[in-house]
Amino acid sequence: MSMRSLKYRLAATPFAWLDRAGLMPRPAVPVAYVVERVNWATHWDGTYVRREVERIAPGTATIVDAPWHLTGRLVHFFSQYQYEAWGPWLARSNRCVVTFYHGKREDDPAAARSIDRFLAAVPRIATVVTAASLVEQRLLAWGVPRDKLVRIPIPIDLQVFRPATPEARARARARYGVPEGHIVVGSFQKDGVDWGEGNEPKMIKGPDVLLETIGHVARARKVFVLLTGPARGYVKRGLERIGVPYAHDFIADYETLPERYAALDAYLNPSREEGGPKGIMESMATGVPIVSTRVGMAPDLIKPRMTGFMVEPGDAEGLAEAILEVADDAGLRARVVSGGYEAVRVCDAPVVGRMHYDLVVRPQLEAMGWLAD
Repeated sequence: MSMRSLKYRLAATPFAWLDRAGLMPRPAVPVAYVVERVNWATHWDGTYVRREVERIAPGTATIVDAPWHLTGRLVHFFSQYQYEAWGPWLARSNRCVVTFYHGKREDDPAAARSIDRFLAAVPRIATVVTAASLVEQRLLAWGVPRDKLVRIPIPIDLQVFRPATPEARARARARYGVPEGHIVVGSFQKDGVDWGEGNEPKMIKGPDVLLETIGHVARARKVFVLLTGPARGYVKRGLERIGVPYAHDFIADYETLPERYAALDAYLNPSREEGGPKGIMESMATGVPIVSTRVGMAPDLIKPRMTGFMVEPGDAEGLAEAILEVADDAGLRARVVSGGYEAVRVCDAPVVGRMHYDLVVRPQLEAMGWLAD
């Protein structure tokens, strides 16, 4: 047992014992969404879903980042890794929901071990939520029962992520010192190992493909790369090596990210595996053409040359061709931007929150006796 698992077990065990003895009172709020403490994807997923569920049924849901004290609730973990850390130690009166966003055994040995532990726990999980049809089919092939599996898109707030005005676009490009005549390509993710400089690449995110793609673009046109996110050292050193100018803006507030999309001519997702990623939805919502590998939710949202561009993982040349084409063809760009904005409406937070309530929260609370007729 790792030190982290031991810490979680020590924290949760007294409440599990009291719960088994019938000494824990019925909680006032029946649903707890477990999110990461850091300003990262699952934190905002849980925050948006909880907000919308509360609009539908006030007093139903709360947010926690450490569920050790929970008893008698519907506990929704917004990643399989959070469930792996906490789930085995929680009081058995809780009913657990787990979001499985991404991962396959061939990614790396750690992913394979985590997947095996998750699948072994499926009999104890009430509902498994995933966002992408690619991952949904994978889970079914692994033996997750159809009646336990629900597909719900990752939420995005379309009141926050909106197309930029021409004035906002000009301000954004000036802020980052974009030279005249350059195509601006965005990459807003974490693609380095751990949380330091990120000089060791996290290959599943495709930082090598990103650099190869930008190299192809740079041979045809002048290009500028705008980066956000932590641990981007490998990409930054690579851009310096091939002589491509860039800016790296590590943001503290996720909801200021639309100001960065305003500077872009295209958003690049070069990953080899994803659950979303959020960049697909964010770029569509902000009127930026998405150029992506066929991962995560890309096949669900991208109709090639209608709502975005999609190639097979590893196809750097195909990614570069799409960036160049959409930058040079105003009609194609307008069609993709308009189509992408319509396609992403299914991910709007109120729509996703309603799906969570109807497909997960209400049936599970009914089964637990919280919503008796």
